[in-house]
Amino acid sequence: MDTSDNLIDGIKPARRYLYELSLSLIAYAVVLSLTLAIIIHYPGAAFWRPVIALLPMIPAASVCWVVIRQLHRVDELQRRLQFEALAFAFAGTALITFGYGFLENAGLPRLSMFSVWPVMAVLWVVGLVVNRRRYI
Repeated sequence: MDTSDNLIDGIKPARRYLYELSLSLIAYAVVLSLTLAIIIHYPGAAFWRPVIALLPMIPAASVCWVVIRQLHRVDELQRRLQFEALAFAFAGTALITFGYGFLENAGLPRLSMFSVWPVMAVLWVVGLVVNRRRYI
């Protein structure tokens, strides 16, 4: 087998993942923008506001589905690296959010739940970088 075939086979799943992830993220941005516009410009629809506000969760679930599919496509080493990075992100996010919760009791301002995901995402990336350095 030609080594270029292996290289192409390795690129195709990565491109497919980026394509699927990009579509899901674009759908999320579009739905989020539309729902925010509806909520801001039509404040009278009080009954439908929670339903409209939750609509971006549909493409957000699609993003999760794409990431999980990609985890099934990668080899065991990549899966292990992702698992360890996610475990680091989970534990780190728990410590940071619990710690800040205690600081809120001491008078610091309350933070929105929206701040949790960026913390977890940053720690996931940090975990990946640290784990990959062990194998390079």
